[in-house]
Formats: sequence, structure tokens, C-alpha cells
Amino acid sequence: MTNEKTFRFKQFTVRHDRCAMKVGTDGVLLGAWANVKDAKTALDIGTGTGLIALMLAQRNAALHITGIDIDLDAVVQAKENVADSPWSDRIVIKQENFNIDPRLCQAEGSSLTRMFDLIVSNPPFFTENTLNPDAARTAARHACSLPIPVLIQNVATMLTEQGRFCLIVPTSIAQEVIGEAATHHLYLSRRTDVKTTPRKPPKRTLLEFTPNITNTDYSTLTLQNEHQQRTSEYRALTQDFYST
Repeated sequence: MTNEKTFRFKQFTVRHDRCAMKVGTDGVLLGAWANVKDAKTALDIGTGTGLIALMLAQRNAALHITGIDIDLDAVVQAKENVADSPWSDRIVIKQENFNIDPRLCQAEGSSLTRMFDLIVSNPPFFTENTLNPDAARTAARHACSLPIPVLIQNVATMLTEQGRFCLIVPTSIAQEVIGEAATHHLYLSRRTDVKTTPRKPPKRTLLEFTPNITNTDYSTLTLQNEHQQRTSEYRALTQDFYST
């Protein structure tokens, strides 16, 4: 999306000069796609720069969001971005390790003992054998820092009865994630496979789960046409955010 240290959206600006993770398409997709209807509380797991938390706040004026990250630099960065936004009164950023059992967490004020109407995550998925030498980026991207089974198990204990869990994963592991979620009584309610161009197979998949068995809505989203321009469906999804 950009190599600059600052990315400007219509209503807010995201800086990533302190944070190892930059603003990326995956985060924008999830922030725009997640269903925020009727939600009062939300948890953004692995908030990074705070991008998704900011997008959720823009989309639902009644939503109070907690963003957590294991990396201190990311937490500092997200706090700065939130403070500079119009929604600083509705977003709280905390340093938390989600790779623990929330039921064992006794820390005063911990986010891990609360219930949420909406939980979102752009989880680590970098699984190649060769790790990035940058330790912070590795911790943020490598799947061993937050394995999918641990993520799903913990989310299942923190979701309200009518809550929703939304995440974006590589299409290659989507079925594995769906199966893992079902073992924790989280059921697929929406799936969107994301294609870069019409002729390429999907590389990313957006998934929504609920604690209640329901019909699943399936769709495909293509980001660019053959001329490398944003498609009308992608523009429609993100039109409230992009400044250009």
C-alpha cells in the first residue's frame, strides 16, 4: 500500500514509524468487512498500529474497543495513533499476551477476563522455516507466537452469546481454521475469498464465526481488475476510509 511512515485515511492517520508491522491490505479488508452491527464492545487481537480498531470505531459510534498486542513498540504506536484520532475516548490499547488461558489470567484490569460482542484478529500466519531476522517482526508474524488453535480456543471463552469473531487468514488454511473453530462451538456464518485479480486464485479469506449454528454466506472479492485498478466492489467496501 505504501512505503511511507504515515498512511492517511479520510478521518484518521496511521503512523508506523515505531511499529514493526506496517499498514497492510489485510488489515484494511478486515476492518471494513467485519460486521459491527449492534456491537457494544470489541476486542482487536494483535492490534499492531491500531488500524483495525480505528476502522471499527469509525463504523460504529456506540462501539468501545480494546486493542491488545504483545509487542510494546506496537502498543506505543497504537496509543499514539488512537490519541490523534477522533475516537480516543472509545479505544483502549493494552499490552497483553493472548497466548495464555484467559481463565487463568488474574491481572487487575486485564482484557482477557472480559466478554466481547465482537472479536477481530489479523493473526500471525508466517510459517516458513526461515524466520525474519527482525525479532519484532518475527514475533508479530510468526504463527508460533499465537497458534490458530490457541487463538480460537481463547476467543471461544470471551465471546458473548450473540457475538461474532472475524479474522483474515491465508486461503490455504481456511478449512483448517473452520474445522478448529467448530471443535470450540464456533460456527462459520460468513466467508469471503479474496482474489488479487480476476485470473488469480484466492490468497486470503475473511471468516466470521458465531456461537450459534446458522446458514453461511459465501462470496468472493476481487481487489484489482486487469488494468491494476481497484474494482468497484473493493472501492465500495473501503470508500469510507481511503482518502483517494
